Amino acid sequence: MFCSKCGSNLTPGTAFCQVCGTAVSPAAAAIPAAAGSAATVGAVSPHWLPPVTRAYAGFWLRFVAHIIDGLIIGAASGAILVPMFFLTGLGGFLSALGHDRQPDPAVIASFVSWMALMVLVSLLGSWLYYAYFESSDWQASVGKKVMNLIVTDMDGNRVTFGRASGRFFAKIISGLIPLGIGYILAGVTEKKQALHDMIASCLVLRS
Repeated sequence: MFCSKCGSNLTPGTAFCQVCGTAVSPAAAAIPAAAGSAATVGAVSPHWLPPVTRAYAGFWLRFVAHIIDGLIIGAASGAILVPMFFLTGLGGFLSALGHDRQPDPAVIASFVSWMALMVLVSLLGSWLYYAYFESSDWQASVGKKVMNLIVTDMDGNRVTFGRASGRFFAKIISGLIPLGIGYILAGVTEKKQALHDMIASCLVLRS
């Protein structure tokens, strides 16, 4: 319990401040002695104390987390797509391109379709990976978890799967800006937000 005028600690049940003599309000004076225990006093946040600041995650911490996530997604994608590549006979098609034979248009169309499918599967897998983990109890992808980072909304709360999905697809916009400026913003903005964080109204904090 604190004096409303000078901020000095008050003895529970006292009627006047021992430092400045200000009368203690009846409501404050009626607080039982048990309320002055260490647990209760620790819960009080006097007006002269600075507010608790959030530890925003800077660019380099996020960059290392991104590298870790990229290695995980790349390994998983390779384990699925490489066997498919050879099982569908496309490996033999690429070998045939080195000879002087005219490739079959149907085979070329099949190759292009397979490449498009590979890109789609990679995009889908990355989306589910980031959106699931960042909206889970972890509040972070594996890379962010390793770096002790979490993704939250602007109030520091856990994000929903929908918001995590929006943040993921907003990365496409960040990637379209030349020189990686959309990502570099995470190192210069007040709350260390990249462009996709601003679009999705998210924060990346140090846990």
